[in-house]
Amino acid sequence: MASTAAIDDAQGRTRPAARAGDDVPRGILLMVGATVMLTLANVFSKILVARYPVGEVMFGRSAIAFALSCALVLPGAGFRAFATRRPGAHVARGLSQAVSQTLTVLALGLMPLAGVTAIGFSAPLFAALVAILWCREPADPARWAMLLTGFVGVLVVTNPGAETLQLGALFAVGNAVMYGTVTVAVRSMTRTESAATLLLWQMAVMTVAHAGLLGFGVTWPGAADAGLFVMLGASTVGAQFLWTRALAAAPATAVSPFYYLMLVWGMGIGAVAFGEVPDAHLLVGAAIVVASGLLLLWHETAVKRGTPPPWARLMGRLGRRTPPERHPAG
Repeated sequence: MASTAAIDDAQGRTRPAARAGDDVPRGILLMVGATVMLTLANVFSKILVARYPVGEVMFGRSAIAFALSCALVLPGAGFRAFATRRPGAHVARGLSQAVSQTLTVLALGLMPLAGVTAIGFSAPLFAALVAILWCREPADPARWAMLLTGFVGVLVVTNPGAETLQLGALFAVGNAVMYGTVTVAVRSMTRTESAATLLLWQMAVMTVAHAGLLGFGVTWPGAADAGLFVMLGASTVGAQFLWTRALAAAPATAVSPFYYLMLVWGMGIGAVAFGEVPDAHLLVGAAIVVASGLLLLWHETAVKRGTPPPWARLMGRLGRRTPPERHPAG
């Protein structure tokens, strides 16, 4: 999502309802681990993009992640994990993710870590907006209110003000729009493709796409920075694995709220490692975006269950109330 690794396949497999065998505490721990891995991937990207061309950082991230994914999947599944009847959809998905992740890394090189993270949280809002406008999904007033409030939070974080909008913020918003759009576009793929197939095709396409960026410049890394490249790829794959396991262990409504811990890690590491002290715009805007995202998750879950959300029931009760009948004096 977003300033996250390419994990929309896991998002497509979210289960809003509980089922027998769910292990919520384990799911929460796995989700917390995924947020740590995602934050580390952003930290390594931020460090490396300050030293190396962005194309080299993206290719190193994708190539190492692809190699590690093959090492994890192929021994058990073999090359049949690449079997698919939808190669075109996989290529389109991988290319869009390559663009999305590149925009994220560009943003990380130009603005604070927590700021990129906060704007990335708006990806589900853009996904919901695209689902309404493109897929013609129904939208009640509550859903529109949450979306509009979330977008106001994005504006507060980016803080256009009197000056022009920062280039880094534009890259971060572009990633959120791209990621949210792709999430809707490929949602149906999770019904026919296995998680292994989605992962391997995505990493393969991204590696080829990012290889094309190497023409803009390559600097041979030293041993220490080569280690950072390896950790970048490993954290990307680790986040993918932990995220998927979290959603398999427990309902999305139980584990997804803990995804927003990325903002806590981003603020803490940003302050300690990069001297990035959050300002009022970031704190207020991030709070608005997070609150909107959580309320949207609650609302969508209630709608899928066929249970009116609490605010809808409240509005219904208020609508049924009639004012007391007034009698003329005398």
